[in-house]
Amino acid sequence: MAKRKPQPDEIDLHGLRHKPALELVRNTLAKRDEKGSFSLTIITGNSTVLQERLFEEILHFTNYTYYVPSWNLGQIIVENIEL
Repeated sequence: MAKRKPQPDEIDLHGLRHKPALELVRNTLAKRDEKGSFSLTIITGNSTVLQERLFEEILHFTNYTYYVPSWNLGQIIVENIEL
């Protein structure tokens, strides 16, 4: 089965250790924030530990809206809406 190519509005953290994954998320959010409003899907897979680290170490300190959708517990959707 071929691996699916990530879309421009998502990052896939499969196969990354936590430290590089957290850094990738920080850098991606910083780049997106410069452009204004955005929606970003962070694919974490089944790692609830990584999800908790993302919430506690990065997302909690932002003004972004973020949630784990009920239809896919292996991802986090982060949104920033500027009016």
